Amino acid sequence: MSVWDDLDLLLDSPSSLTVTSNARGTVKDKVNFKVEEDVAALRNAIEGLGTTEKTLVEVLTQRSNAQRQLIANAYHKATGRTLVDDLKGDTHGDFEDLLVALVTPTTAYDCHEVIKAIKGAGTTESTLTEIFASRSNRQIRALSEVYFEETGRSLLHDLKLEVSGDYGNALLILAEGKRDESTHVDSAKAKADAKALYEAGEKKWGTDEGKFIDILCHRSIPQLRQTLVEYKNISKKTLQESIESEMSGNLEKLLVAIVSLSWTFGCLILVSRSEIDLLDIRAEYKKLFGNSLYSQLESEVSGNYGDALKHLCGQDD
Repeated sequence: MSVWDDLDLLLDSPSSLTVTSNARGTVKDKVNFKVEEDVAALRNAIEGLGTTEKTLVEVLTQRSNAQRQLIANAYHKATGRTLVDDLKGDTHGDFEDLLVALVTPTTAYDCHEVIKAIKGAGTTESTLTEIFASRSNRQIRALSEVYFEETGRSLLHDLKLEVSGDYGNALLILAEGKRDESTHVDSAKAKADAKALYEAGEKKWGTDEGKFIDILCHRSIPQLRQTLVEYKNISKKTLQESIESEMSGNLEKLLVAIVSLSWTFGCLILVSRSEIDLLDIRAEYKKLFGNSLYSQLESEVSGNYGDALKHLCGQDD
């Protein structure tokens, strides 16, 4: 099992949809932050003979998102160029994607990723799954507003033209941004939901996908966690295992993502969790797998990209 698969297992914390402070993040506002100094350092790194990637990593991974936006604005004023364009011109691959994600406001980045996913021939369902399975109602509403500002069209309207079938039904429910986000857990309802899911899948010939969609796309994350416990008591299998044996394709991937709050691992996981609850994710990782997330990153990724991810992850546990 790789670090990418392991991280999928960890992102089922109730905090994923309820935490709004950065108390458990690894990246915080830099003390004695001086935007002019950071802009000067970035200019030297980019405009000099060859790009000094180490400086890009040290500056952009050790400032909060709010501070990075101040840096990007000041950079544009000082150079007449956007920081995103300069980073794209001087870096490439995963490292470029990570740096661009760091300097782009989260909602705008999500919006641009959605636009790319549904633009042109074909739809990149993996991107849609990653975003809509993992964002809070507030984040989805903000994404919808930015999407309308940039395209002049409703996000839901465009999604309806791009996705269909059971996968489309599930995605559109999530894209409405109306999932229950209460922290209260109703044990009786969790038992009833677990029984309904078991009877809709493992217990019957054929699968009632609609029942899975209804429960998994509407219940709060804390409520779903209790349902997972109750389901295993009934089925002796995890709900994820049942979904994987009963379904296939994009619907399977979306429902598994909801159950584990997982997605295909990319730079956005560490970027999006770094100011929220990455300390908790690190602790859970160590508890579940015996080795630290930092050490696993060391063995899985290398170069400037690996260095940047490790900076976001923080120290070794």
